[in-house]
Amino acid sequence: MSEIPSALGLPAEQVAALLQAAGRAPSLHNAQPWRFRLTPQAIELHADPARRLPRADPQDRELRLGCGAALFNLRTALLGLGVQPVVTLLPDPDRPELLANVGHGGQHPRTPEIDRLRAAIPRRHTNRRPFTDTPLIQPEQHALCRAALDEGAWLHIVDDLVQRARLSRLAARAHDVQMADPAFRAELAAWTGDANDRSDGVPVSAGGPLPELQDKWVLRDFTGGQGRPRVAGKDFEAEPLIAVLGAHLSGPSAEIQAGQALQRVLLTATVHGLSVSFLSQLVEVPDIRQQMQRMISATRPPQIVLRVGHGWPVAGLTPRRPVEDLVLAQSAPSH
Repeated sequence: MSEIPSALGLPAEQVAALLQAAGRAPSLHNAQPWRFRLTPQAIELHADPARRLPRADPQDRELRLGCGAALFNLRTALLGLGVQPVVTLLPDPDRPELLANVGHGGQHPRTPEIDRLRAAIPRRHTNRRPFTDTPLIQPEQHALCRAALDEGAWLHIVDDLVQRARLSRLAARAHDVQMADPAFRAELAAWTGDANDRSDGVPVSAGGPLPELQDKWVLRDFTGGQGRPRVAGKDFEAEPLIAVLGAHLSGPSAEIQAGQALQRVLLTATVHGLSVSFLSQLVEVPDIRQQMQRMISATRPPQIVLRVGHGWPVAGLTPRRPVEDLVLAQSAPSH
């Protein structure tokens, strides 16, 4: 770990562990679009423009959501070390790729909740396979909603049967719109369906079986059309819990904040033994996203749509880039 310098008064070994935790965040197609600059006073979070997905995410909204999720992991890992993180979002207008600055705010006592969330970071993963039909109980739903609220966001559970049926149709329509675009298909193929021989993207082993006619929800194919064998008797669940996450404001800073809320929700789900996957097409097609916003009477456009349930264990996880690849040169641009 000699390539990793110290930062925030912490030794290189602890800084490397912090970045490893941050790098376990989810991102669109597992592109991992984040980089970090380390200085004695701060850990800077930067967007990585080389990992943009211009067809699925032309405005970089999901890129900022993923970076926000990485920021939450970094904050949680710091709290696990007894360090209070001081976070400034978008601190420098002249450096738009600099998304956040994390400083040392002194000592902070560890709490059982932080310990649980921190322990969930390496265990959290997206489960693209069928769930059981066991519904979430109210305390589990409340825990997810509270997690979003704790990060200044909102989580709407779509429990109205008419709304759910309409949302399922919207998901199918959005999927058809995207798959009719050759450039979108090429971008998806470039990041998915490979063997486990790269440090990013979604390998075949982490994909799920292709939906069949009896399945209500259209899920994105991350297997390059190969699908995974469907275990006999394990169809996709009839009624997963569908949750829509959004921010109270709009713009880049709100998207980073929503990404932090997303990760707190995902880690909370992991703590409770729940499985989660994404219905990203619903927020990537502008017309569909607007229809969904009106349907749930949200004041701001939804940022993320989650499928939540009780899943079987998943063996194939998505890979992660080496920590050394995430670190930028220490020198920052002068002004």
